[in-house]
Amino acid sequence: MHVDESGSEHAVSGSGRTERVWMVERTFSADSPHILVTVYATLDGTRYLQKERAFNRFGTAPGPEVTAAITVESERLTPVTDAETRDRYANEAERMRDRHDPDDAV
Repeated sequence: MHVDESGSEHAVSGSGRTERVWMVERTFSADSPHILVTVYATLDGTRYLQKERAFNRFGTAPGPEVTAAITVESERLTPVTDAETRDRYANEAERMRDRHDPDDAV
């Protein structure tokens, strides 16, 4: 991983540029309590990726593992348009980076 002047962590893979994004939000879908919604954002909070995973919350199997960070292709990231959300994502991403290794289950 390379850290650029904005603080974003990125690398170039065989399929293009990738970036490390950090988990900034985890909730359950309002429409279905069996959908885990996880948001990962860049360290500067300017772009994010939302992931939704279905699982049985009341079964015996554990829920999906959520790690502190993931690496994704840059083109999968969506711009954050709201300044308040951007600041919140940046603060939370930095907090996660300071407290966890990327592969830590959180």
